[in-house]
Amino acid sequence: MKKKELAALCIARLKEAYPDAACTLDYAHAWQLLVEVRLAAQCTDARVNVVVQELFAKYPNVEALASATPEEIEQIVKPCGLGHSKARDISACMRVLRDQYGCLVPKTFDELLALPGVGRKSANLIMGDVFGQPAIVTDTHCIRLCNRIGLVDDCKDPKKVEMALWKIIPPAEGSDFCHRLVYHGRAVCTARTQPYCDQCTLNDICRFAGQRKAP
Repeated sequence: MKKKELAALCIARLKEAYPDAACTLDYAHAWQLLVEVRLAAQCTDARVNVVVQELFAKYPNVEALASATPEEIEQIVKPCGLGHSKARDISACMRVLRDQYGCLVPKTFDELLALPGVGRKSANLIMGDVFGQPAIVTDTHCIRLCNRIGLVDDCKDPKKVEMALWKIIPPAEGSDFCHRLVYHGRAVCTARTQPYCDQCTLNDICRFAGQRKAP
């Protein structure tokens, strides 16, 4: 089966399994998602959602957060881990939004990518979830599942996985497909245990499942 055909099957089956899949970070404004996705590095979305409640209550807008020192931000966000570097990046990012963009989040991929602490994964997430543009978010779930399924071949580099997926995933499906991979990666195709292949809707088309069945 060609990778485009495999991708189409995966999209259809995961859409049926997780029809309401969406970003699991809680946010009301684009700038909040920028903050949260930085905090989510090596941290669970669930913990981030708890920690930012205090952060956003104390600093309710871009201008307020931009005026806070990195040390003040770090005191709140340190439960997410890597508090020093995350606070530094958040502070710098908010200052750029305040000083260069009138406290608004820029709407182009390249402008997002130029913000402090924003990488391709974060920029794609903003483009897809906030602005409704084509996006492929290559987080750890996406990379793990795409390798197991056979959508990519032994590739762990996020940018290379992203570029490979752009070739086989219809642009309109990319953002939601990546969200569904997160749901599936947490519930079925897990990282810390053997994946539950017997419960998987992709069982008959997945390379990893096929290898497990082989004698």
